[in-house]
Amino acid sequence: MKSIKLIPVFVAVVAMIATGCSSGDVESRIARLEGRVAELEGSGTAAARSTSTQPAATAEPEVKPEGPLPAFTFNEESHDFGTINEGDEVEHIFAFTNTGDAPLIISSATGSCGCTVPEWPKEPIGIGEKGEIKVKFNSRKKPGIQNKTVTITSNTYPKQTRIKIKANVTPAPKDANSPS
Repeated sequence: MKSIKLIPVFVAVVAMIATGCSSGDVESRIARLEGRVAELEGSGTAAARSTSTQPAATAEPEVKPEGPLPAFTFNEESHDFGTINEGDEVEHIFAFTNTGDAPLIISSATGSCGCTVPEWPKEPIGIGEKGEIKVKFNSRKKPGIQNKTVTITSNTYPKQTRIKIKANVTPAPKDANSPS
């Protein structure tokens, strides 16, 4: 039931992001919606939480390829920066090991907004080898609670894996000389 309620929230977030990341009002709404999505994911049933990693109902279901596959095992799948000041640029490294049976190849990693930028290894990660994904977050014009996601596309099953960051961004003081 909750998974059905999440679909309109995701559509609203995508629509707002598509209209641009520069408007403070839009950014505030996106932050509230992302916070609400995180709340629903955190308090929902396992079925509701798993919908965020599944393709849309209209898409063809992903078929598991035959043969040996690589697998991610992250030391942590989410990181909370705690309270930071608006304008701070912070970063976190997500360490992982390829615990699968084939070399791991990451084809892309994409942040949920332009303020979240991932860096990932471009070379294959061998069986049992370790790798890192660095995620940079720019809190400029992002006051309030921020929940961001990085979607990693690779040759694993399923093809997409998500890691998350969170921060409580303290608003910058208003300049007395600037228009309100």
